[in-house]
Amino acid sequence: MTIAIFKKPNGIKRIVAAVLAAATLISVAACGSGNSASASKESLNTTKGKTTTITVGVCAGPYGDMVDKVIAPLLKDDGFKLKTKLFNDYVQPNKALASGSIQANLFQHGNYLKKFTADNNLDLTSLGQTPTLGLGIYSNNDIEDGATVAIANDGSNLARSLGVLQQQGLVTLKGEVDATKPTVNDIASNPKNLKIKTIDAAQLARSLDTVDVALVPGNYSWAADLKPADALAMEKQDGGVIEVFVVRTQDVDSDFGKAVKKLLVSQKFKDAIAKSEFKDFGKPTTW
Repeated sequence: MTIAIFKKPNGIKRIVAAVLAAATLISVAACGSGNSASASKESLNTTKGKTTTITVGVCAGPYGDMVDKVIAPLLKDDGFKLKTKLFNDYVQPNKALASGSIQANLFQHGNYLKKFTADNNLDLTSLGQTPTLGLGIYSNNDIEDGATVAIANDGSNLARSLGVLQQQGLVTLKGEVDATKPTVNDIASNPKNLKIKTIDAAQLARSLDTVDVALVPGNYSWAADLKPADALAMEKQDGGVIEVFVVRTQDVDSDFGKAVKKLLVSQKFKDAIAKSEFKDFGKPTTW
């Protein structure tokens, strides 16, 4: 009985010790998380005499080059050094930004940002628009009756592609459908009996080997060396499909946020673009 009496309290002590240790770890982790968030926020502000490094998420295409060749040099005097991180899809750049693993991104148009943040409950905000290479209709031949047409399968670019097909008189959409939300099921007429195939946007340029026509967003057509001059038609751009430079909402009023907002509407940015390989891109509505 004596042995049993002493084992029980020791067992309780061990349990209590374990609980206290766990509580201590949780407390430390919580503090660490808070400090990390604070540090991430502070990293978008400048310190006199020092350069602040900002990581900008991009996808394959021209916008990483635009950051490296135009935007980064123009922000150098504001105390910022920009580097890019390449992502292979349209999902991760926003999630990485929301988590704080990158500080900004430039890969998406305004309509996509609005829909993605709403669908995924993310608190991200555009600082302004940049010149944008529009979506193009590419084919090795004329568009024949019954042709197979590949378009992006993500909601925003799918709607955009259907809009471009409608601009060219290849389909008509139901009149009551929101222009930013149509799906293939909203096609009201299809006079050429086109077979619409939805695939991942990153695969559209490659799909020209297996389909008759592909509607390729500008960043992926650029990466695949598809020339806008070779497209059967190019998108008639409105403000919703112009690329936007994005940060977390909490960073809009940081030193970096203010510097970028000012730059994107500045004459020096317009002049730099006019001398660059991006000079023929669609222009921001604010220009």
